[in-house]
Amino acid sequence: MDKVVTTAAEAVADIPDGATLSVGGFGLCGIPSVLIQALLEAGTTDLEAVSNNCGVDDWGLGLLLAQRRIRRMVSSYVGENKEFARQYLAGELEVELTPQGTLAERMRAGGTGIAAFFTGTGVGTQVAEGGLPWKYDSAGNVVVSSPAKQTQVFSTPEGEREFVLERAIVADFGLVRAWRGDRHGNLVYRESAGNFNHLAAMCGRVTIAEVEELVEPGEIDPAQVHTPGVFVHRVVGLTPEQAADKRIEKRTVRAGGAS
Repeated sequence: MDKVVTTAAEAVADIPDGATLSVGGFGLCGIPSVLIQALLEAGTTDLEAVSNNCGVDDWGLGLLLAQRRIRRMVSSYVGENKEFARQYLAGELEVELTPQGTLAERMRAGGTGIAAFFTGTGVGTQVAEGGLPWKYDSAGNVVVSSPAKQTQVFSTPEGEREFVLERAIVADFGLVRAWRGDRHGNLVYRESAGNFNHLAAMCGRVTIAEVEELVEPGEIDPAQVHTPGVFVHRVVGLTPEQAADKRIEKRTVRAGGAS
């Protein structure tokens, strides 16, 4: 039951080239930065990453992207990373853009054993009808586009409505960051750092968690657990310095003299 490993390098050592990763975080909040750095140092490449976004140019998944370690992204928002945009438009990166709520539910479904689900999001658009550019060539021509998805009409309280079928996501490995975790893998996220972390933990076949505070079993109130240990396979306790290293994506301040 003791799932603690000594170092992040040890925790990610068996992630092979070509693996699919589900990665927690939203912007720069709650991202598993230590595990990402360990992957960078390990030289792992040809990765497919499922994450709300791809970090920024010098932090988070953006570090792997800059070294050409990511071949494909499944994301809902990618607007803060200039290198991401450059690689996508230059035909160096395949990108499956997915509505944010749909992405979250696809990950949750993967973690609960649901193969697919119907949603109203995207009906009547290229999300359902296909044709979204997933990959360009170097000349700007679309060489891979999204396929058309199955749709079906259901009776709802508002009347007959059309829905689109979305398939679940199951990743080879899940990488997450938690505020507290115990040796059994039970995790607690703090405030907005929860974001996609519990979903990334659920849909990974092997989930690795870096935790800012490692505690003994029984020290976490069971009612406060956000991700049960059944979803987590390895736990890495962070040093105080690693735990404190948190980036702010955009800093805004009030004008002088504002009350």
